[in-house]
Amino acid sequence: MAHGVATVWVPVTDMKRAVAFYRDTLGLDVKSESDDWSELDAGGLMIGLNGREDASVSSSGGAVITFQPDGTIEDELAEIASRGADIQGEISDHEWGRIVPFKDSEGNDLQFYTPPQG
Repeated sequence: MAHGVATVWVPVTDMKRAVAFYRDTLGLDVKSESDDWSELDAGGLMIGLNGREDASVSSSGGAVITFQPDGTIEDELAEIASRGADIQGEISDHEWGRIVPFKDSEGNDLQFYTPPQG
């Protein structure tokens, strides 16, 4: 049985651009970087950027990486928007929490999530 997640792999076509997005826009720590594979630490979860010439964005779904913002979801949304993140909608409120979708530099789906208050 599985007992944890080792790494989440994200396909990228432009490694330098992708590393810059995750480092500069999201503030993650780069642990290793090469043309084919780079790793970033997202609070203990390793995100692996997998360089592929044939990587393509699919509009029909796939994995979504959900981040917990350091501050309020509104403040972090404003911060990443000012750094060029492609915001995909408004903050939506649900009984299970709040989310806002955005895309990375390669078109992969990401979002911020905060749990419900109270």
